[in-house]
Amino acid sequence: MSNEDEFYDAVTGLESDESCEGLSEASFKDARGFGYSAEKNNGSVPQKNGIKKRRTSLPAPMSSRNSVSIWGILKKCIGLELSKITMPIAFNEPLSFLQRISEYMEHACLLNRACELSNSLERMEMVASFAISAVGSQWGRTGKPFNPLLGETFELIREDPGYRLVSEQVSHHPPVSAFHAESLSGDFVFHGSIYPKLKFWGKSVEAEPKGTMTLELLKHNEVYTWSNPTCCVHNIILGKLWIEQYGTIEIINHSTGEKCVLEFKPSGMLGKDLHKVEGYIQEKSKKKFCVLYGKWTGYIWAVNPHTYETYKKSEKKDDKTKKNEELENAENYDEYDLPELHKSVHAVPGSSLLWRIQARPPHSAKMYNFTNFAMALNELEPGMEAILAPTDCRFRPDIRAMENGDIDEASKEKERLEEKQRAARKERANHNEEWSPRWFQLGTNPYTGSQDWLYSGGYFDRNYKDLPDLY
Repeated sequence: MSNEDEFYDAVTGLESDESCEGLSEASFKDARGFGYSAEKNNGSVPQKNGIKKRRTSLPAPMSSRNSVSIWGILKKCIGLELSKITMPIAFNEPLSFLQRISEYMEHACLLNRACELSNSLERMEMVASFAISAVGSQWGRTGKPFNPLLGETFELIREDPGYRLVSEQVSHHPPVSAFHAESLSGDFVFHGSIYPKLKFWGKSVEAEPKGTMTLELLKHNEVYTWSNPTCCVHNIILGKLWIEQYGTIEIINHSTGEKCVLEFKPSGMLGKDLHKVEGYIQEKSKKKFCVLYGKWTGYIWAVNPHTYETYKKSEKKDDKTKKNEELENAENYDEYDLPELHKSVHAVPGSSLLWRIQARPPHSAKMYNFTNFAMALNELEPGMEAILAPTDCRFRPDIRAMENGDIDEASKEKERLEEKQRAARKERANHNEEWSPRWFQLGTNPYTGSQDWLYSGGYFDRNYKDLPDLY
């Protein structure tokens, strides 16, 4: 097996905690629910006539990973570029990284809601909630997605909430994945490209998903841009694996000058801030419109800035006793422990609930901790084979074998596909040919001025002649 095959963990969560523990209806008693129809089930629209019912489980449960040691592999690679590391298939989940990217759209109902609002600051609330929700599916996901092959694609069409998406692996070294999603009603366009930058720190792996997310709300002639937070997987060598997201991101409305600043807080030694997000929305005049707070694993609230500050001041009066308890706990702290899962963030009176995560299916833990949304991504429905591009990752035999529970076959197919890709690359080099993506082209993002992969169009015309034979 060559070491040229990338180790992808850009937005992968290697955790196994239950960070929404304690998240009960009682926690919300002081808040005003945000009034849109999908609120109670986190945007999952009830089944309606004419809407397809998708699968709710995988063909087989996940296999045990206990017999394989991550440290046994990584100890040989300290100081090396992580994009050169090949990992055993046992650490994968049966999805391509392109499919993982499509999980950004799980809460597309928030974009539909944003399009309906007349106030730009309220639209920013929905956009910020959407940006936070994009990492929510990582909670509990212990596997990493399969590395996409160069030229691999994935399409996703959802009649309700009404969008279609296409993604393509546009570069192999460095690994870059580009995507383009659009509303079926013409209300929004959401696109971006991701280059996962990985660092190994001895006890943890840090993944920075470099790239810009661009959202266009066409009805309002607005454009928003932001980047994703850094993801860190702890206890790679010893202890229980857990994940955190940290870093400050800015969501900018390039049309109005308004912006949202969000801090994904690091957990800290005792895990006091584990999974917490806090920030604010700022008017063009730099006056704060509202404060946003909550957990990326559970829920996001909005509240008046003055109300929030008053509430925080009253909380500080009770903090002296808590600090003494924390000092006592710190003496017994073990760096390999999973941070204590503190109870849910209590709602400040007068807050509005913007987003709440959907509960995982009961059998999720046996199926890679997939959400209902993820469970259906690799489903190959009757009639799809005649419609999909032959490069669609639903046709990948290694992912299909793993989904069916055949790990040995999956490993053999993965190695065969990688060898085939290397042979194709060598053939192009012999003929002095350069690879050219079919559906995206390298250009300049007109709103940020930075280099970006932009959709060329034409994918849904279904003209798939001259596509590469990947599988």
